[in-house]
Amino acid sequence: MTTEARALELIDRVRSRPAAFKDAQVTMAHGAGGKASRTLVEGLLAPALGVATLDDAAYLRRLDGAGQGAQVPALPAPERETVDDLALTTDSFVVRPIRFPGGSIGKLAVNGTVNDLAVSGARPLALTLSLVLEEGLAADDLRAEVEAIAAAAAAADVQVVAGDTKVVERGRCDSMYVTTTGLGRVDPRASLDARSVRPGDRVVVSGSVGEHGTAVMLARGEFELDAPVESDTRALWPAVDALLDAVGPSLRVMRDATRGGIATVLNELARPADVGVVVHEARIPVRPPVVGACEILGIDPMYVANEGVFVAIVAPDVADRAVAALREVEGCEEAAEVGEVRDEPQAMVLLQTAFGGRRVLDLLVGDPLPRIC
Repeated sequence: MTTEARALELIDRVRSRPAAFKDAQVTMAHGAGGKASRTLVEGLLAPALGVATLDDAAYLRRLDGAGQGAQVPALPAPERETVDDLALTTDSFVVRPIRFPGGSIGKLAVNGTVNDLAVSGARPLALTLSLVLEEGLAADDLRAEVEAIAAAAAAADVQVVAGDTKVVERGRCDSMYVTTTGLGRVDPRASLDARSVRPGDRVVVSGSVGEHGTAVMLARGEFELDAPVESDTRALWPAVDALLDAVGPSLRVMRDATRGGIATVLNELARPADVGVVVHEARIPVRPPVVGACEILGIDPMYVANEGVFVAIVAPDVADRAVAALREVEGCEEAAEVGEVRDEPQAMVLLQTAFGGRRVLDLLVGDPLPRIC
């Protein structure tokens, strides 16, 4: 057995252990989307709530003729068939600062929620909105964020249909926190299931990576860096719509690359089908300002959050068509095929480096960029 094979076997043995939440207290790493988040979700939340997985969105049964929804929250993929009509998702946003180049917490809250629906194959329909406001928040700042929410909702073609507002004492939150719940209608062209991924499939990213996390990090002013980087936050349904039109049932699965970045999403997609994924560093679109900022700070762009980029896995014969369709959509001009699915190493992601070597692209460890979404 080669040295690489022994190392992969050891990693597989460690990663195959069931996740267990044993930490004495919650840390910032538990919200970063990496290993600590996995232990929190799979080791505590999912078992306690009695669900097998906690995905970006849950599928609901269609409404019956009397207009009453069946009381079945989420169905496993094999049981879905044609009974699913609606998808439901919820998300909270605690980004600091609340405004950053290219966006703000209000715009982010709308886009983040409609994107969880979109990558689940559902056209976004409506949102609910909950605001937690800090005492002392300037009325002009609140007004600006409400306007940002309205503008983003209009751009995403969704309505805000209900909500709630709370105010907490000064110092109890960073200006404001936003929670949004989204409802979408499952598109009949979508038949998405991570377990349908098979060896030979291709990995596609919808655009350049690392921009949102880098923009927020630089906006904090904690580093003496000045780079022309803006958040990529945008609604992804137009891109998903174009992809479904172009490749239809040959689209296996999608996931938006938010917390934990591209690397974490690839690991999440490799696990359900128990396949290996190999991505090529030279093919991954990363803009020079992001590369420069990440190099100075010692951060890998593959782990930096995105808010307008998703990863898709498609059948090999439609990969070129998928990339071409995405590049016709505004914001996805740099879409690219970046890797392929293989039989092994099972449930693992390898990065083929620009220098010809290979390394394991594991889940994010720690929290290099706290409070970015």
